[in-house]
Amino acid sequence: MQQVSRKADPAPSRLAYRMQRMMLTPLVRGLVRIGLPFALALGGATIYLSDEQRVDNIRLAFSDIRKQIESRPEFMVKLMAVDGAGPTIADDIREIVSIDFPVSSFDLSLEEIRETILELPAVADASVRIRPGGVLQVDLKERVPVVLWRSPQGLVLLDADGNYVGEAESRLAHKELPVVAGDGAEHAVKEAMQLFRAAGPVAGRVRGLVRMGERRWDVVLDRGQRILLPADNPVQALERVLVLNQSQDMMARDLAHVDMRIAARPTIRMNPDAVDQWWRIKKISAGD
Repeated sequence: MQQVSRKADPAPSRLAYRMQRMMLTPLVRGLVRIGLPFALALGGATIYLSDEQRVDNIRLAFSDIRKQIESRPEFMVKLMAVDGAGPTIADDIREIVSIDFPVSSFDLSLEEIRETILELPAVADASVRIRPGGVLQVDLKERVPVVLWRSPQGLVLLDADGNYVGEAESRLAHKELPVVAGDGAEHAVKEAMQLFRAAGPVAGRVRGLVRMGERRWDVVLDRGQRILLPADNPVQALERVLVLNQSQDMMARDLAHVDMRIAARPTIRMNPDAVDQWWRIKKISAGD
């Protein structure tokens, strides 16, 4: 009897079919394509870096590469330029910003340098940058003194906001600046400057302003005369006195002071000699 040969079944086995179906899922494909290589690489790196000597060699290699890059000529800063300041301020900046040139720009903290410069009282603002050619460029905005303050410690230069600028060597060295005195005068510089501008008609006679009780001003004139101003609206009060002076030449008389502290009742005090003379004239007139 002739046997019939059986053909091989082309269909995959159940296990192979399941494996093929599983390989078609996105999760398994991602693990095989990404996860497995990553795990092998991570394991190899972990084994390689478990040796401390190899780690130290890698660190030294990276450090040498970084140092070579930072030390390239195009990254070196060779000098510092200071613009917008006088010689004294420039010398002070070079003293407080102590940098040994040449130095790599990677070793400089521009913000720290700027903050150090701003600590100088005479500096209002500053910008720091590295200019092409290896120059550390410092651009300054100085505080401009507008008034001299006779403080308990001596003559002090103040700017328009009352900020300390520096000490004055003498009054003669700053003859162009007006003078203020008294406790709290440094906190009212803006008001003082308004008064100095308003006192224009008698500016040649003004010797300065004195802060009284840290709340109001006295205008000090030559010949010992004073104008006592109120705490509120002192500029308007001074303008009233100047109008009277212009119409009646009041300040040319022998007055000790003009008191404007009470707006509704301004008063005038005469000097003792003028009072004695007035009484003498009155007695003579009464005798006649």
